[in-house]
Amino acid sequence: MDKFQEIYQIGEDIYLNPELGFKEVHTSSLVENYVKKYFPDVVIERFAKTGIKFNIGNKKPLHIAFVAELDAVFAPSHFHANPKTGAAHNCGHYSQVAIILHLFRSLIENEKYEKFDFSMGFVFVPAEEYLDLEFRHKLKDMGEISYLGGKPEAMKLGIFDEYDLAICVHAMGGIFPERSIEINCDLAGFMYKNYKFKGKAAHAGFAPFAGVNAYSISTLFNVALGLARQQIDEKHLVRINPVILESNMGVNVIPNEITVGTDIRAHSVEYMMKLSKDLDNMAKGSAMALGGQVEIENNMGYLPFIQSRYLSNFVRKAYEKFDIIKVCKDENPISAAGDIGDLSFMLPCIQIGYSGFKGTIHGDDFIHDDIEYIFSIFPQFLMKVLEEMNEKIDKTKLYKRTYEEYKKAIDILGGINEK
Repeated sequence: MDKFQEIYQIGEDIYLNPELGFKEVHTSSLVENYVKKYFPDVVIERFAKTGIKFNIGNKKPLHIAFVAELDAVFAPSHFHANPKTGAAHNCGHYSQVAIILHLFRSLIENEKYEKFDFSMGFVFVPAEEYLDLEFRHKLKDMGEISYLGGKPEAMKLGIFDEYDLAICVHAMGGIFPERSIEINCDLAGFMYKNYKFKGKAAHAGFAPFAGVNAYSISTLFNVALGLARQQIDEKHLVRINPVILESNMGVNVIPNEITVGTDIRAHSVEYMMKLSKDLDNMAKGSAMALGGQVEIENNMGYLPFIQSRYLSNFVRKAYEKFDIIKVCKDENPISAAGDIGDLSFMLPCIQIGYSGFKGTIHGDDFIHDDIEYIFSIFPQFLMKVLEEMNEKIDKTKLYKRTYEEYKKAIDILGGINEK
């Protein structure tokens, strides 16, 4: 079986057997078996239940990590969803794994990694998608993980301490008439907030005036948020999506408690925290106006991802010499988020996008289309990127922060629950 067919079969296997974060047992096993098949002497480090890390060759002064994500999305209506778990690969992570395995095998077979002035490692990370949180909180309560996202958990465990920079790849959403890549697509950071509005129950017919309507408080909060949207600076690509999470409402009782949850997404941590305080003031004011109370819970999600323009320049130069790929999208920030933002706090990162799919990303019909491009040509392009980087990366233009610095920043952003 040739390399393309084997890699495509692995990608297809992962796609048809999707697994949620920290549960990627089958996917992780496929990766380990493939790596051991072509690199029998490999030393594999396991982490965070299903994560895999290994290096090739002797470590050099410049050490690069290639990162791929193992997990699927919870999307039970997807046409290839797991009927038992609702997991589906509608974000393309399965193709990341196959692409990086293709690159790994090429490096091993031609021994090109020995000629580079940098060394390389491969990190297959669980749980990028921020979901299945009840399960993850249980793992956290049992002491099996400390973070709900795979990359922050890996950072805490020291998985990335030895590396100087990281290269990631990701499927591009949308239909592209020509084979395309994308660079410098910055991502938003996000936090979750829960507002538990408390009122006073009373008979809705006999004595509604004796109660305090928690639902009305939440409605007033939503009205305030709606009116405040014109004051939000658009340059930060803000997204706020409040929904009712919990209530004990009945038509004959004045509701005494309702919980509204919302995310706040923005490309600036400082602006995200400003909006967090603004929303808190709206919630407190709404409760005060109608004689109720509010409890506020803050949960930090992921940090914004600002890609390294310095490293992206090498990708652009490789693209200019690679005629098969016809389009390079550049500087198109979006409000989606990923834990690559957290890793980029510690060291410079890039995430190279690639086309070749049809359907809607995170939708019910997302699937690979141009399999030759995804599973063969694009991995060859990544080799060209490495060749372009060889003997040209100026280490003084990179940065390095510790996990302790990251934890301090996250602890501040997480906030303190208020009543």
